[in-house]
Amino acid sequence: MKTKSPPKDLTLIQLTERFATDDKARKHLEAVLWRDGVVCPHCKCNDQTKFALRTANPEKKIRAGLRFCSNCKSQFTVTIDTIFEDSHIPLRKWLMAWYLLCSSKKGISSLQLKRQLEIGNYGSALFMAHRIRHALKDDSFAEKLSGTIEADETFVGGVTSGKGASFKDNKVPVMAMVQRGGKVRSKIMPTVNGQNLKQAIRDHVQPGAQLHTDAHFGYRGLEHEFEHHSVKHSAGEYSRHEGSTFVTTANVEAFFSLLKRGVMGTFHHISAQHLPLYLAEFEHRHNCRKMSDGERTDAGLQKAAGKRLVYQSRI
Repeated sequence: MKTKSPPKDLTLIQLTERFATDDKARKHLEAVLWRDGVVCPHCKCNDQTKFALRTANPEKKIRAGLRFCSNCKSQFTVTIDTIFEDSHIPLRKWLMAWYLLCSSKKGISSLQLKRQLEIGNYGSALFMAHRIRHALKDDSFAEKLSGTIEADETFVGGVTSGKGASFKDNKVPVMAMVQRGGKVRSKIMPTVNGQNLKQAIRDHVQPGAQLHTDAHFGYRGLEHEFEHHSVKHSAGEYSRHEGSTFVTTANVEAFFSLLKRGVMGTFHHISAQHLPLYLAEFEHRHNCRKMSDGERTDAGLQKAAGKRLVYQSRI
């Protein structure tokens, strides 16, 4: 009993029509999460002969989309064991929020979500946005980055003011590694030093890969493990050719540039506690940049499975 496949793409107009009701939104979510057939979230059974779709009956408190699994004798809907479980916010608004977040290049503020989706208060909109980002976050990776990797570090957030203030005051150090033509991985660094930078690269980059960095002292010594090239920004060098190799860190700097434009122009302030969630949001848009807005949204929705509303925020 396979569900109907979702459309290849969705425009904003198509989105409002397709998610006009919670029933339509639920059917779309089923098509995304159950592409290969229904799976019981309780016992993980995928034998389609074990499931029975219950007829919706509000008087008997049987909600639409409720199924019975004869394997474990449990009932479930597509929202069980996802970030949507037990949420009082209508499912259609959840999916619209996913689309807006995944299609907005520099992000979308919680206040704007509140206004556009007619959500009751700012706290609920922030609740939604943080849990969507929580779902987008990759907790582990199947393989390391390979090919040509660009690595760099920056400082995000904080306020620079007052005599003698450093641009690093109250800012959070962030490192990112971009596989040229591929994906990006970013992480908060406790301190920007050689030990931490080298360890992050060893954790995420395939040994022997071609590594491009700036001339920061922390990257010295990596030439024994990687094909290491560097550009010296202090001397005005941002790229150069070494035979057939184009040495630059332009791609990872572009990722940071977009992140900072989002922080300054959309969010204005991000706490260190929630910064990993915002990094996950920008990573998802970068890693799915070659997809359409609808495909990027559905790729994000696929990550919602197995992530309940357990993330604790301080609102």
